[in-house]
Amino acid sequence: MNSINNERGCSVCQPGKENYTTYTTKLGRKRVRMYQYDYRTENGELFSCCAPTLEVCRERRDKWLTNLSQ
Repeated sequence: MNSINNERGCSVCQPGKENYTTYTTKLGRKRVRMYQYDYRTENGELFSCCAPTLEVCRERRDKWLTNLSQ
């Protein structure tokens, strides 16, 4: 698994790019695969979330970008 953070825990996401990695966690008795997702805008603002699929992460990012531009 690749780290999307540096040794101090800060995101290494470049402006205009996305980074993501997967991890597993337990919800009740079930193990679930999750995505940790970062996106940095061209002007340096960082969006970060965790979700069960990459598609959900990108949908959340798109909503955030829409709200950011209003």
